[in-house]
Amino acid sequence: MDNGKNLESEKLQSQMQSLTEAIRTLAENCQGDSVLLLALLRALEALHREIRDGLFQASFPDNRQALYKLLRNIEANGGWPYIHRMKLRSILGYAQQLSPLEDDPAESPEDSTENPQGLK
Repeated sequence: MDNGKNLESEKLQSQMQSLTEAIRTLAENCQGDSVLLLALLRALEALHREIRDGLFQASFPDNRQALYKLLRNIEANGGWPYIHRMKLRSILGYAQQLSPLEDDPAESPEDSTENPQGLK
């Protein structure tokens, strides 16, 4: 009986490895395109939420021994899965690194030449 579970676990691990490689390849194909990468991150987050709120909660243990086993597994294998989001401060840090011309696209070089004294 335990042998059947091991085979299922190995098959699942193999499938997850294939999915991980496919997602990594997809991300690499989007390299340099922050909008596409953001869409990928949103899709992964939505899938995480869907699995957590649906399938995972529906499969929760119904007795103390099974709950204890699940909690021990969570503790032994790296804790609760979490998708970390960038903080707004990190994103703003990138904005501060932009050159002055990129910072204020509303002000064009024409504005400064039309009125040399800066009067409007």
